[in-house]
Amino acid sequence: MTRSALSILICSAGRRVGLIEAFRVAADRLSLDLTILACDLEPDLSAACAVADRAFKVPRCNDPAYVAAIKDIVRDFNVALVVPTIDPELQPLAQAVDEFTALGARVHVSDLSVIQIARDKARTSNVFAGAGVPVPRTLDETQLRADPTALTWPVFAKPSGGSASRGLAVYHSMPDVPDAFNEPMIFQDTLEGPEYTINMFVDQSGVLKCVVPHIRLSIRAGEVEKGRTERREDLKKIAQGIASALPGLRGVACFQVIDDPTHGPRVIEINARFGGGYPLADNAGATFAQWLLEEVCDLPSSANDDWRDGVLMLRYDRAVYQG
Repeated sequence: MTRSALSILICSAGRRVGLIEAFRVAADRLSLDLTILACDLEPDLSAACAVADRAFKVPRCNDPAYVAAIKDIVRDFNVALVVPTIDPELQPLAQAVDEFTALGARVHVSDLSVIQIARDKARTSNVFAGAGVPVPRTLDETQLRADPTALTWPVFAKPSGGSASRGLAVYHSMPDVPDAFNEPMIFQDTLEGPEYTINMFVDQSGVLKCVVPHIRLSIRAGEVEKGRTERREDLKKIAQGIASALPGLRGVACFQVIDDPTHGPRVIEINARFGGGYPLADNAGATFAQWLLEEVCDLPSSANDDWRDGVLMLRYDRAVYQG
């Protein structure tokens, strides 16, 4: 049954004003009466919460009460689509998908098995390598200490369960590596070359419909500040390999590649959610937000791969004022 009005909930909304704007523009194109709700740990200090139609305070996403708080909002406001935006909330929401379905809401999240792989960088590397997806050589801490010559120094280190550029480091020799870490780490060959984010959309039947690479010309706080779309068949082929390696992937995802001049493109990260650079893909014609609304509303899908090459994004600071 098609819908003409619906509510969606943007979780951990933070600064995701661009994402909210993309959903509003999509709703206008579809002639939908859309209500956008947003929630955050501190909604009074969230720009996205300020521009949403209503905002809610919820516990931190690793709090056992988090999912219950999201379910309360869904139940009270008849939410049809829940959109998580940060990695740590993906697993608790994926574990509760059936509970949300019983409330009539779709959670924009892939299968739990996909989230468990994507949230563990060591598993991601192993799964991708086994599927023929190009990744840098990757060792865990035990493997590195057992054979420091297995990688080419300097080595790149990052938490296996990290996100948002937390805990990244480069070590030039084995004596530089700390004696212990506070969390599991992985170590990889250090890559050089331009870095790309590839946004991809997999429809609800599991078909990869769109692949949009953009070069990351400038990065601030781990998020692309300046970028330009580039149509590259080699990066599209990698996206196809990822979709095959993760058959439970659904909706929007993005992965990062370093195009090393010696080794070629290598996948270094995947996020099974909307990435911070999604507004660039949306502006280029890859309107993932619209395609999700079409699925939720049982409307004919307009998903396609006919986006514009060479679209340049130059982000700047903008303020939201209240009071």
